[in-house]
Formats: sequence, C-alpha cells, structure tokens
Amino acid sequence: MDRVALRGLRARGHHGVFPQEREEGQTFVVDLVLGLDTRPASAGDDLAKTVHYGVVAEEVVDIVQGEPVDLIETLAERIAQQCLKHGAVQEVEVVVHKPGAPITVPFDDVTITITRSRV
Repeated sequence: MDRVALRGLRARGHHGVFPQEREEGQTFVVDLVLGLDTRPASAGDDLAKTVHYGVVAEEVVDIVQGEPVDLIETLAERIAQQCLKHGAVQEVEVVVHKPGAPITVPFDDVTITITRSRV
C-alpha cells in the first residue's frame, strides 16, 4: 500500500474535560498517513483516482474546530472516519497532538495514535 502523509495540520479547538479547555481552547496538531493504491492515479495522471490531500486537510481542520469532545481519542476517531470516506483511502493513521494539555509537570507533547482501515 502506498502512503500519502500530511504532517503538522494545526487548528484551534475546544476539546478537553476541564472547563478552561472548553472556554479558552488550544491549538491541536494532527498528522495523517493515508494508505491507498496510487497506481491508478499515476497511470493516468488523474486526481480523481487518488485522494485530494488539500480537501482532506480542510476536513481535518473543520473537525478540530468543530464540536468539542472530552477526549483526544474521540477526536482522532472522528478524523479517521472522515478520512475513510474518501474512496481511494483504504487505511489511515491519525496522530493528534495536544501540546497545551493541562499537565502540571514539564512536558513536550501528548499524543494519541490510532490506525483504522476498511477491513
């Protein structure tokens, strides 16, 4: 399976279990790896036979900016399910970063990584 990757998609969302997270929001970062067969697209140089990663990026940002959820696990699942709606995409790996998580000790990042497929 071939891979198309989008890294570092940024959007402000209001996800989290604490009232301050819901009220103030924070920046979330999303990385995607889309698994698909790119041979049909490359054989005919045809965008319609692959995934339009610009559209996927816009959809991901809309989800992050959209309806708040408590858990980044839920956010990652919503993103994965949206990616799988694209016909060419057979598998997706989603990493959601929450670098502004409300943790009381020094840290670099908090992430959830999920992989979903049509199978």
